[in-house]
Amino acid sequence: MNTEASFGDIRALFADTALRFQETDREFQETDRLIDKLSQETNQKIRELGQQIGGLGNKFGSFTEGLALPSMEKILRQRFGVDTVGPSVRVSRNGNHLELDVLAYADGEINTAYAVEVKSHLREENIQ
Repeated sequence: MNTEASFGDIRALFADTALRFQETDREFQETDRLIDKLSQETNQKIRELGQQIGGLGNKFGSFTEGLALPSMEKILRQRFGVDTVGPSVRVSRNGNHLELDVLAYADGEINTAYAVEVKSHLREENIQ
């Protein structure tokens, strides 16, 4: 066997291996781009799902408040003597925001106001 021929074979193998490495690198880069694209799409879907779930939570809260309002209004008028009942009151002053599910008051003899917060599940931190 000729040494010159052996070196030629080795050079050919190295060249072939180098080409295969380049092809593998291109495939890895393509896979990375695909994974990045899929990851971005997945993150977008997760954000959209989070917004949808949040919207459902808000709707459930509004639904609960709507169910409670007629009974609450009756109780506030009959037992507490209020003459004004306002649902869903929002106040903003000096950068501070307050949202009340119901604000009821009487400014005659009683001169009292009641703020009501409706919860579908009462938790201690809600009371705080």
